[in-house]
Amino acid sequence: MDISWEPDRIGEVRPAAQRHDELCVIPGLVDTHVHLIGYAGDNQPDFMTWPLVTTRDEQVLHGAAHAQRAMRHGVTTLRDLAGDEAQIALRRAFDAGVLPGPRIQVHGVVGMTAGHNDLFVPPAFPLRKPTADGPDECRKLVRTWARAGMDGIKITTSGGVLSIGDKNGWRNYTPEEIRAVVDEAHALGMLVASHAHSEDGIRIAVQEGVDSIEHGTLLSAELAETLAARRTPVAPTLLINEAIAEGRVPVTAEAMAKAAELVARRNVLLAEAAAKGVRFVLGTDANGHHVQFGDQLAEVVHMAAILGMDAEAALRAATSDAADAIGMPVGRIAPGLGADLIVLRGRPWERIEDLATENIVAVVSRGHLVAGTLP
Repeated sequence: MDISWEPDRIGEVRPAAQRHDELCVIPGLVDTHVHLIGYAGDNQPDFMTWPLVTTRDEQVLHGAAHAQRAMRHGVTTLRDLAGDEAQIALRRAFDAGVLPGPRIQVHGVVGMTAGHNDLFVPPAFPLRKPTADGPDECRKLVRTWARAGMDGIKITTSGGVLSIGDKNGWRNYTPEEIRAVVDEAHALGMLVASHAHSEDGIRIAVQEGVDSIEHGTLLSAELAETLAARRTPVAPTLLINEAIAEGRVPVTAEAMAKAAELVARRNVLLAEAAAKGVRFVLGTDANGHHVQFGDQLAEVVHMAAILGMDAEAALRAATSDAADAIGMPVGRIAPGLGADLIVLRGRPWERIEDLATENIVAVVSRGHLVAGTLP
């Protein structure tokens, strides 16, 4: 395909034979916050029990299906923020060309006993995810994940929505523990993403030097100024919390209440943060249950509406800004970068609503056509 480009303008890249207003070429999208291992079929199993009654071998197949579905919908780079050896296996298989698939980064979770990540599993269930308590255990778990081949670390510094029995405002980790995680991860060349809903959870993560904030729901004006000055990326995960708060997806009454409490305060705070220059990037928390893989385009449109971003800024948040936030050489159309492209009807850098799955004409991932037909 003969491609020409104007490097400073997202969307001004089109096949030379198709220079008309109907079609454009934009970079593949980058979702900085997903969870690949979840049910990928047409039924609707229980979100909490499906991982407990399904073998890991079978779960990996669902993860591959999710990744490929995202790719076919133009999301050509994904960062899994609760990974283990299963997601690493997917990354290696896709990179080796054993299966067609998007580019994947995998972060291992460092979380405390009774913390957000620990409370997805019932107390009496023996097969638990690893936890770490105290600075030394935190350092060891970071090293364990590095040995496994992780690209980065995710830490939890507040409670969560879908975890059972905690509150959004619960403290997760002391400054000393967070400092140990960040220091050890950075020493091993890994970025640290922090799950944080509460103002206190965001503050302690920022103070200890994490590399990104995940959710950032109750972001205060003071913290927004700090994050803007540091250019620390924030993934706001808008659609999933609205879907849970409104009961549009199967969730417990506890999860609905926790999400509703957050959403009631979120929009004003995040819009104010965007106006202060906070670097928001695409991160959906897609897991196949509450947000589907392929919903990323709708998330970008929603980001523009909620955060007050113009179309070009929203598109950059899902491409070049998101790629830069996770250190991936994609997100732009330029020599030497990954050949990940979407051929699309419309002009999404002017009308972000044109960024819709029904407007996708073709998707190119790793230089290969993976969906649609090239014009």
